[in-house]
Amino acid sequence: MMGKLAGRTLFITGASRGIGKAIALRAAQDGANIVIAAKTAEPHPKLPGTIYTAAKEVEAAGGKCLPCIVDVRDEKQVSEAVEAAVKAFGGIDILVNNASAISLTSTLDTEMKRYDLMQNINTRGTFLVSKVCLPYLKKSSNPHILNLSPPLNMSKFWFSHHVAYTIAKYGMSMCALGMAEEFAPDGIAVNALWPRTAIHTAAIEMLSGPESASVSRKPEIMADAAYYILTKPSRTCSGNFFIDDDVLKAEGITDLVKYACDPSNADKLMPDFFLGNGPEPEDLQKVKDSVKSTKGAGGIVKIFNAIEKQVNADLVKKVQGIYLFQVTGAEEGVWHLDLKNGNGSTGQGKPEATPDCTLTMDSKNFFDMFSGKLKPSAAFMTGKLKIAGNLQTAMKLEKLMSSLKSKM
Repeated sequence: MMGKLAGRTLFITGASRGIGKAIALRAAQDGANIVIAAKTAEPHPKLPGTIYTAAKEVEAAGGKCLPCIVDVRDEKQVSEAVEAAVKAFGGIDILVNNASAISLTSTLDTEMKRYDLMQNINTRGTFLVSKVCLPYLKKSSNPHILNLSPPLNMSKFWFSHHVAYTIAKYGMSMCALGMAEEFAPDGIAVNALWPRTAIHTAAIEMLSGPESASVSRKPEIMADAAYYILTKPSRTCSGNFFIDDDVLKAEGITDLVKYACDPSNADKLMPDFFLGNGPEPEDLQKVKDSVKSTKGAGGIVKIFNAIEKQVNADLVKKVQGIYLFQVTGAEEGVWHLDLKNGNGSTGQGKPEATPDCTLTMDSKNFFDMFSGKLKPSAAFMTGKLKIAGNLQTAMKLEKLMSSLKSKM
C-alpha cells in the first residue's frame, strides 16, 4: 500500500545497518525511493550488513533503492552520490544525517586521530552532505533535513566524561539549529531527533556486549518517530529537537512496550546521553542509609576474596585486561584485578603492571555492580561509574561479572 512518502526520495547516510536502515525500511513501506549512502560495501568482520544487503531489504519492503559507496568525509564521493540520486530519481526530498562516530573517552584518553574522525564524520559530514543536497531540497514540495543528534544542553555533566564526543554530536545539532533558520524562507524543515533510551544496534552490541539489549529499545522506535516528523508539512515543522517517544505520544501512541528489546524490562530501560542535567544527587538520607549498611561490613573485601578464587589462566586468556578500582565512600580503597599476566591476580592496592582502565565509583554502587543489581553499562551511562582508559576493556567487565557471579 502506497503511503505518505510514496515516490519521495530519501538520502540517508550510514544506512547500511542500525537506525539509518530502520528509517529506510519504514519509508520503503510507503513506496519511497531510498539512497543508502554508506561506506560498507564489503562485509564487516564483526558487524552484519552492507549497502547492498540493505538495498535488498528496502526493495523487499516495497521501496526503490540506490546503494552508493559514500564516506561523508569525502566531498567528491558525496557529490557523486547526490548526482546519482538525482539522475535515478529526479531529485531529493529528504536528507537524514545519520552517519556518526563515537568514542566515549576522556580528554587524556582521546587520541587526536579519533577526535578528528568524530569531528569529520559527525559535524563536518553533516554540514557537507546538507550543503550538497540543499540545492535539490529547495526544489522539493516538502523538503526535510533530519539530523540524528541530541538537544543542545550546556550542562557541564555531558561534557565532563567525553568532551570530544559531545562536541562532535553537538556540532550536528548546531547545524540543525542554524540551517533551520537559514533555510526557513525556502520552506526547508531542519530538525534533530534523539532517543530517550539506549537503542540496541549491532555496533552498540559490539561495544558493550549482548547484555545491553535488556535495557534498550529497538531501532524501530527511532524509525517510527522519524516517519512522523518527515511526513509533516515542512513550513510548519522546523528548528525542533525531538525526542523519539515524545513524537510518538504526540501521535497518540502511548504503549511503547513493543519497542523494548525485552518487553518484561520495558520500565527499566537505560536512559541515553544528553537528556537532562545528568543524574540527580542522591537524597541525603539515602546516602546515610548506604553508609550505615556498608560500614564495617567488609563487603568489598568479600567480593575480591570471591573473585580471587575464580581467577585462572583461561580467564586471563579470554579477557586480556588489567583493572584498577578506585572505591570511594564507606569502604574507600584501591583494588586491582589483573587478567592479563600469568594466571591472573587480584587484591588491594595498585597492580604491578600499568592498568588498561581505571574504574571509580562509590562502594555501595560497587557492591551493587558486582552482586548483579547494577549493570556496568547502566552505571557508566548514569554517571555512577567513571571510566578512564580503554573503554572496550572496561565493557568486558559486564560479561566477566555475569560469569563470576554464577560461580560465587
